[in-house]
Amino acid sequence: MIVSVAIVSVFIVLARITDVTLDTVRTVAIVQGRRVFAAVLGFFEALIYILVVAKVLLNMDHPIYALAYGLGFALGTYLGITIEQYLAFGQQVASLITRKGDELSRALVAAGYRVAEVQGHVRNGDVSVLYVEGPRKCTAKLIRQAAGIDDSCYYVVNDVRVSKFAAHRSAESRVVR
Repeated sequence: MIVSVAIVSVFIVLARITDVTLDTVRTVAIVQGRRVFAAVLGFFEALIYILVVAKVLLNMDHPIYALAYGLGFALGTYLGITIEQYLAFGQQVASLITRKGDELSRALVAAGYRVAEVQGHVRNGDVSVLYVEGPRKCTAKLIRQAAGIDDSCYYVVNDVRVSKFAAHRSAESRVVR
C-alpha cells in the first residue's frame, strides 16, 4: 500500500511538471501569436491536467497526493521558464541610445546585425538611437557587444511581431526578385 502511494505520488509530481512546463511554453507561444503550436501544447496540457486532478480529487484520503500536486506545479513552473528561456523563440529589437553612434553602428553591422540609426537630442547633447533587430537568443550577446564599445549606452528591448500581411508581402518580394 505504501509503495503504491509513493509511486502514484511520483507520477503526480512528474505529470504536473510536464503539464505546467507545457503551459508555460504555451503561454509564451500565445503571446507571440504561434496559434497552432500553442493549440497543440494546450491539448496535451489539458489532457495531463484532467488525469492528475481526477487522481488527486478521487483519492483525498491520501493528502500526500495534494502535496505531490503542489510540488509538481512548482517544479513545472521553474522548468517551464528555464526551457522557454533556452528556446528563446522570436525576434527582438534593441533600441540602443548612445553618444558613440557611428562607432557602435559600424561595429554592429560588421558583426552581422541589421542596424537603423536615428539622430536625437537630449538635454545635454546629441545622441544616436540604434535600432537593432535579431533573434531573441542573441539579444544578451548584442547588449554585451554594445556595452563593450560604449559602456554608458543604455537600451530598451522589445519583442517583434510581424503581421501576416507583411510576412506575405515579404515572401512575394523574395519570389519576384
